[in-house]
Amino acid sequence: MRKIKVANIVGARPNFMKIAPIHRRMQESPLFEPVLIHTGQHYDEKMSKTFFVDLEMPEPDVYLGVGSGTHATQTAAVLVETEKILLELKPDVLIVVGDVNSTLAAALAATKLHIPVAHVEAGLRSFDRNMPEEINRLLTDSISDFMFVTEQSGLDNLAHEGVPEDKVHFVGNVMIDSLCFNLEKADRIPVFEQYKLEPQKYALMTLHRPSNVDDEKVLRGILSALKNIQQHIPVLFPIHPRTRKMISQFGLDDEIAEMPQFLFVEPLGYLTFLNLMKNSRFLITDSGGIQEETTYLRIPCITLRENTERPVTVDIGTNQLVGMQPDRILMAFEKAMNGSFNDAKIPELWDGNASQRIVNILEQL
Repeated sequence: MRKIKVANIVGARPNFMKIAPIHRRMQESPLFEPVLIHTGQHYDEKMSKTFFVDLEMPEPDVYLGVGSGTHATQTAAVLVETEKILLELKPDVLIVVGDVNSTLAAALAATKLHIPVAHVEAGLRSFDRNMPEEINRLLTDSISDFMFVTEQSGLDNLAHEGVPEDKVHFVGNVMIDSLCFNLEKADRIPVFEQYKLEPQKYALMTLHRPSNVDDEKVLRGILSALKNIQQHIPVLFPIHPRTRKMISQFGLDDEIAEMPQFLFVEPLGYLTFLNLMKNSRFLITDSGGIQEETTYLRIPCITLRENTERPVTVDIGTNQLVGMQPDRILMAFEKAMNGSFNDAKIPELWDGNASQRIVNILEQL
């Protein structure tokens, strides 16, 4: 029996959690021959290797090694290198996930070669075209043959854009598949001894978007709110290299040194971060995926953005959009501390089985 050959593309670290459960399900099925391709958009030995080990992913079958660069440089490099490997592999379908440059470039390479494209997390929209990710989402959906949707807003957006219904499949959220699969393993990591914290008595933070960290006035405003927050509760901050660089560039190191409970640590592996997130009082972030994970875990999430492509996390989940204004951040902090999200709900089909639904649909190829 001929197997269905599937090229699964990953490029940046958020992709790993999305592709891992799909790749695993395909490896378990006698119907599929999955090939894992890492474009190398994000690659450093410590972080990427840690994520692959944490997620129980095999070493990539193909590593393209495109590296960093401007959006144009990176997108072009992935396009050229992906085309080469697709010509060699001749897969029956290419799966891309999320909204990074590798997602769009790989989808474009496959489409030009008449290879069907499946986009996981299709239909998400922030309606902010200043975000590179929004451009990637729009263009990837416009050339995809299978669109796997995580929430109702995705269905609504694709319908509004005139996408034929037979291309669209509401399957749930593969990020939650990874979370469910790894939660018990994450619980066994001794994070509290390592970081001298107690469950529910600390906050966890991520911050990396250029709109937040590349503008000195914005970054100073965020730090002024954090100065207040850390007086009430420790804030653990696995700091992104970009953020660390900008803090020093703007001369903010001395200011942060006066914040004894604002705790910098190196970037963390997936399992360690998951354990810390599950046991935190609340999250402060500008990430996309963390808005979803905190909603599933019913942990309050303060999102330092004016918009979100994941509105279900605000509508029924634990997410608060606060922008970058210090007063709004502090209001959200008060709300997170007083247990205002006890009635939050888990969105439909966020049950750990999205990847199986995707595999079931692709079995019909």
